[in-house]
This record gives sequence, C-alpha cells and structure tokens, in this order.
Amino acid sequence: MGQLVAIVGRPNVGKSTLFNRLTQSRQAIVDETAGTTRDRQYGKVDWNGKEFSIVDTGGWVVNSDDVFEAEINKQVALAIEQADEILFVVDAMNGVTDLDDHVAEILRKSKKPVTLVANKVDSNDWLYNVPEFYKLGLGDPYPVSAVSGFGTGDLLDEVVKLLPEKPEDEEDNLADIPKFAIVGRPNAGKSSLINSFIGEERNIVTDIAGTTRDSIYTRYNKFGFDFYLVDTAGIRRKNKVNEDIEYYSVIRSIRAIEASDVCILMIDATRGIENQDLNIFSLIQKNKKGLVVCVNKWDLVEDKSQESIKTFETAIRKRFAPFTDFPILFTSALTKQRIFKVLETAMEVYNNRHRIVPTSQLNKVMLVAIAAYPPPANKGKFVKIKYVTMLKGAAVPTFIFFCNLPQWVKEPYRRYLENKIRENWDFTGTPINVFMREK
Repeated sequence: MGQLVAIVGRPNVGKSTLFNRLTQSRQAIVDETAGTTRDRQYGKVDWNGKEFSIVDTGGWVVNSDDVFEAEINKQVALAIEQADEILFVVDAMNGVTDLDDHVAEILRKSKKPVTLVANKVDSNDWLYNVPEFYKLGLGDPYPVSAVSGFGTGDLLDEVVKLLPEKPEDEEDNLADIPKFAIVGRPNAGKSSLINSFIGEERNIVTDIAGTTRDSIYTRYNKFGFDFYLVDTAGIRRKNKVNEDIEYYSVIRSIRAIEASDVCILMIDATRGIENQDLNIFSLIQKNKKGLVVCVNKWDLVEDKSQESIKTFETAIRKRFAPFTDFPILFTSALTKQRIFKVLETAMEVYNNRHRIVPTSQLNKVMLVAIAAYPPPANKGKFVKIKYVTMLKGAAVPTFIFFCNLPQWVKEPYRRYLENKIRENWDFTGTPINVFMREK
C-alpha cells in the first residue's frame, strides 16, 4: 500500500508551488517518463530510496470564492482521514493568521503526524519570522522557499522519517492473488458493478479490512475466478464529511489504484469522456497499473450500431494517447450485460503483466526490427543496439536494450521499440518500460 502525504493550508501560502517543487525531486532523480507532472494535484516523490505519494488538497477544492474556512475544513478533514502524514504550509511573510490557528487546532487533535512548513523564506530576512510559528503547537517549523528550493531537502528528510512503517504481513498474504480496483467518476456505476459481481451470495465474500483509511480487499472466488476486489474505505458508508464529491473520489481512487494490479476504469456512456476520467486515467498511468476501460450504462444508449461503438472506441483512445493498447468493453451493470467479460479481460491483462518473453525469442525478433529501422544518427555517430533482455521480477514488463550510446536514444525511437514488442507479444492493457543501458 503506498504511503500518502497530504499538503494543507489556507489559500495563497504556496501549496501548489511546494507540491511542484517536491514532485520534481523525483523528476530529477528517478523518473524517465515524459509528462509526469501533468496534473498538479497528485505526484510521486522518491527521496533517498523511499517512495511516497503526495497530494495537494488545495488543487481540488473548487468555489474558492466560498467561505474560505468551510473549504479549508473540508480539505483538512479529508487529509486527516486519508493521509498517512500531513504537511501544513504557512506563510513566513505574513506570520500566523486566525485561519492558521484554526487549522492548527484541528491538526493537533488528529493523531496524524504533522510537519509544519514555513514557506516563502525567499531571503534570509524572512528567517526571523519563522519562530513565531512555534505558537501553533505543532513542533519545529521547517523554513523553506518553494520557489527557489531552499530547505526542501531537510523537509523531505523529516517527511520520510515520520512516515509510518508499512505492516508487512497483510501485504504478503495478498501478494499472490490478483487485485482489481474499480475506479471512475462518481455515478459511473462502480457500486452497481461491484454489487453485480458479488450479488446477494455474501458467503463467497471475505472482507479483509485494513484500517479505515486503507482499502478493503473483497475475495471473489466463484465461476472459476479468484481475485481480490479492492474497495476503498468509505465507499460503502455515507461520509461524515460533507465534502466535494469529485475531490473525495480522486483521493479514494489514489488509494484503490495504488493497492491494485489492474484498474477497471468505468466511463459513463451517457456522458462520454470527461476531465475527471482523464485525471483518473493519468493516476493509473503514473502508477504503472494494468487497465481495462468499461463503458458502462450501454443499455441507455440508443444507437448501439458497430459504427457507434467504433466512434466511441476511437474517441477514448485518442484522449488517452499515447497509451492506446488497452481493452474497451461496453457494459451495463444494471442488466449485467458483459460483466463477466470484464473479469475475464481483467484476468487477461493481469496475465499480460506477468508475461515473460524468452531472451532468445526477443533478440530474434527485435534485432531484425532494429536492423530494418535503426536509431537515427546523432552528430555523425551511430547508436548500435547489440542485445535485448527482459528484467525478471519487475512489477511491469521491463525491457532493457544494451547499446553503445544510450543517452542518444530518444522518446520516439523508444516508442517504436515498444510498438514492435506489442505487435509481436500480447501486452494488451499493461504499460511497458523500455530502458537503454550501456553495454
């Protein structure tokens, strides 16, 4: 289960700037993929070998001309409920405000670890204002400048130190069985789909409840299937917090996606693809999970012709490009149309994630493809790819190409290699990593 850190604070203290600064630390250190910080509300941070997710709660709270206090209460309540650790950002230029006092009071009562971040220390003069924040009663304030990056290393050291240890045993018990998460916008039909899988026969269900903030794994073993459905905490109960539904569903999706192997993304056929669907898709991509797209409520669509299906499929793949190699199913959770096909397809995607291609076969096919279309020359030097192998035991199918000048193999050529791999072996629904290494 991923560790989740939430950023909270009143408006205009620099939460988003800090978020961008912290997620770039991963950009600089580990991440090779393009477009990782596309949506600013959620990212991965890898600091000294410890990885965690970070979420900028301010990024989702809409209606900012609403009463600030009510919106902030919402953010903070959600962060306390869902996160493992909270970064409380205050503004060193402005000092302590009533709103800061108010947030601090809620955070002191919560049992979550809180790190106090005094942002906007953009020059040494502002350091003198930092001690004032001791009166919030949340321990040492960490002076940082999100704009310049000053102090963020010390801050990350502290964040990593406060993250709770993961309970090992629960994870291990679940390791060998596929875990499927059903995600999507509110009202796309997630609960109906879960209910039509589980039906009234509750005896086939064993719930392993983590803590309330964690996911609940529902074991499903009937009709020859055996897997866990990842259901996030709170999906079955009405929430005490009267929160922004969109925002809450994204926070919950993060939890479910991180805990799963394959995500079943539900899209509402009557509404088409909306921004929220793209947000959730990019969470699945960032976490390198398998994907099955389910166009639900197909029973409500009048034109069910092949042409209409084709148009819908093309639109989805276009919006989700460059990753287009995933199955799309047209279902109705209500009439149970094709819902078992969803499970069969999710199983296929899970198996594709674990597919191993023998090295001899891989070289036989790929070296021919490389000879037919070699990497473009750079400044008169030629990249020679000598050998390719598949990494054993990786979470995602990972191919390593050994060559003389790995730094000159650019994204378009890597995409060519990925497409060739997909043409020859079935990796539908799963992301692939293609790495270049020096021989």
